[in-house]
Amino acid sequence: MDSCISNQAALPFLPSRSRRQSGDGGGGFLFPAKRKIRYSSMVVVAAAGPSRCEPGSSLNAPLEPRSAQGRFLRSVLLNKRQLFHYAAADELKQLADGREAALARMSLSSGSDEASLHRRIAQLKERYCKTAVQDIMYMLIFYKYSEIRVPLVPKLSRCIYNGRLEIWPPKDWELESIYSCDALEIIKEHVSAVIGLRVNSCVSDNWATTQIQKLHLRKVYTASILYGYFLKSASLRHQLECSLSDVHGSGYLRSPIFGCSFTTGTAQISNKQQLRHYISEFDPETLQRCAKPRTEEARNLIEKQSLALFGTEESDETIVTSFSSLKRLVLEAVAFGTFLWDTELYVDGAYKLKENGNAEEQEGKRSI
Repeated sequence: MDSCISNQAALPFLPSRSRRQSGDGGGGFLFPAKRKIRYSSMVVVAAAGPSRCEPGSSLNAPLEPRSAQGRFLRSVLLNKRQLFHYAAADELKQLADGREAALARMSLSSGSDEASLHRRIAQLKERYCKTAVQDIMYMLIFYKYSEIRVPLVPKLSRCIYNGRLEIWPPKDWELESIYSCDALEIIKEHVSAVIGLRVNSCVSDNWATTQIQKLHLRKVYTASILYGYFLKSASLRHQLECSLSDVHGSGYLRSPIFGCSFTTGTAQISNKQQLRHYISEFDPETLQRCAKPRTEEARNLIEKQSLALFGTEESDETIVTSFSSLKRLVLEAVAFGTFLWDTELYVDGAYKLKENGNAEEQEGKRSI
């Protein structure tokens, strides 16, 4: 199966220079500090989900957790929601401590008869932790959707009846509420471009039907996740550059968040106050850094979410659906990318994630 994740796919419709708005990318959040807490035992009752694409009482996400950590956090979210972030922080700390301990034992046993054994244990521990931390990241993203009262679309096969796809409720307002005005204008243009519906369409236009190949819809969904990731990265970079310009005036600065250097100056920044104009002046290298997931775990989550939603079969099946349902899917995907950026940054601070990139791309590349 060919991967849909590429820098070109992530940026199919960059904003033009003609219209300008101001603001940030939205979607940021803070987590409580990590601390040790004790959790009471919980029992989760499994029940069949709703027959249609509607929110139910269970976590109706397309991707099921594969690790004990992911299943535990799912039960916390269902039963002890107020403890969710503390539980996630504690699980991340335990994973980090366990991985470090395995690596330390491998290092200490170097040159001994047990060296190969401890090396194998460390490899297995790393593999287990990789699955677990991705589950934790997914549950953190799911929590962000729950904060704005948006249920993730379940497996698409559950939403297709007689070749027709319908997703209800639309949740457009909730999915748009996480962005600033200027970022939202850019996102609306992206949605309009990928589904073929004008930005200021009327209600009757939204409920009009159209046809789309399932494989193409999958590519649009994946590209929209990357678009949301890109826009959040670019928005924060824009905010940081403007704020440093206000504080320090002109000069050469190094971003503590993005790990990149740039020159600031009053004249230069004043021309970049608008997010749209700022993004339009990105050079190819900057576009690549902002659009590419920084870590392997983030990249894998994008692939797994797409696979879980659309299935593994690459079918050229044509689906009849409404523009409203297409818009719902694309807005969800853009929000997923936004939440993924936040989650990746938070998790990387507690559990060091693996830098993304092929071997031939590593040389000369800098993470944002």
